[in-house]
Amino acid sequence: MGLLTFKGGIHPDDGKKLSKDKPIVEAKPGKELVYPLSQHIGAPANPIVEIGARVLRGEKIAEAGGFVSAPIYSSVSGTVKAIAPHFTSTGAKVNSIIIENDEQYEEAKWREVIPLEQMKKEEILNCIAEAGIVGMGGAGFPTRVKLSPKEPEKIEYIIANCAECEPYITADYRRMLETPEKLVGGMKVVLQLFENAKGIFGIEDNKPDCIEKLKELTKDEPRMEVKVLQTKYPQGAERQLIYATTKRAINSSMLPADAGCIVDNVETLIAIYEAVISGKPLYERVVTVSGDAVKEPGNFLAPCGMSQMELIEMAGGFEGVPEKVISGGPMMGFAMFSTEVPVTKTSSAILGFSKDEVKKHEPSACINCGRCVDACPSRIVPSRLADFAERHDEESFLKWEGLECVECGSCSYVCPAKRHLKQAIGSMRKIALANKKK
Repeated sequence: MGLLTFKGGIHPDDGKKLSKDKPIVEAKPGKELVYPLSQHIGAPANPIVEIGARVLRGEKIAEAGGFVSAPIYSSVSGTVKAIAPHFTSTGAKVNSIIIENDEQYEEAKWREVIPLEQMKKEEILNCIAEAGIVGMGGAGFPTRVKLSPKEPEKIEYIIANCAECEPYITADYRRMLETPEKLVGGMKVVLQLFENAKGIFGIEDNKPDCIEKLKELTKDEPRMEVKVLQTKYPQGAERQLIYATTKRAINSSMLPADAGCIVDNVETLIAIYEAVISGKPLYERVVTVSGDAVKEPGNFLAPCGMSQMELIEMAGGFEGVPEKVISGGPMMGFAMFSTEVPVTKTSSAILGFSKDEVKKHEPSACINCGRCVDACPSRIVPSRLADFAERHDEESFLKWEGLECVECGSCSYVCPAKRHLKQAIGSMRKIALANKKK
């Protein structure tokens, strides 16, 4: 029987050898930390501290601004220096709480822990919400909302996204290798919410050591199963992961819950475990710092609010001046204009490259080779959709199922004409979705 997968996809050089064998190192931040109030999808958090106030590590500094929102916690002890706009890695200027680190790391008292088996479902959900947990794979959707579908009894699968298919990123790999019991513990917590669900760990076959550890930890867990996936990009994309592990298909008009599934990232499940079992709120995460321009690539347990440049310096700094620095993975991440921006809940990686390979190539006319169609995991026609996008032909774009694009970038990667297919389609999708909301 072949490995579980989906149709389409690509096999880029994964670059993981640079950091995969580097254990997680605890990062110590500098004197100033910046906490953007928008680190998640939904309403910004509201500050609950005043300038001049002293705060402790693990103390709530901003409360959720609505149901689809999440509170924010300080990752250091120190003094609130300012509440003012500050740049984030996306280039947006976001209202932020700025704290001067006293380097004492004095901790606030966490909430009282109740044994999991004694907790009611609403208590578990409230605990996850209060800890400020969001999707830490990049989307930042508040986890309490995701775990509150309209018909919880219809959820049949909780899928742990252990694929980590983006090149260069090894944060989840190190988490699975070093603290797999926390990942399995997080799955146990979520399964408490859904009596009819089974837990699936979907993991690519290029991580045999993690597969072995997870299989050993779940061998006596009848509601959990490790499913080995073919190593291929974008195996960890939500729709592709659901199809590979359950053979259920969803489209752009559906949520995973419509197919009886909920998908959570490794880091998110570990944060759930720490919040519910240990009472610890979310104020730090593992970040990979890698790329050929980084002197000593590695994986760091970084406090939220820490400057990303400080994290790069912990990895030895840059070899010369990099031509491109990316937040996240090279396929779905984005180029950064500055590294003087804070680590947030969704910061999975910082990648520095000595050469900007994309910039080197000038796009030329489509040669109708069909490679983008073969690679597309959504089974649409990227070359045609990019044409519609460039002509601002929204009607044709929608007719040719442009909204089904998951913006994985596989089409741009394989295009011999070096057309910016993903960028054109992504821009048109945003316009079409905005018009649909109107």
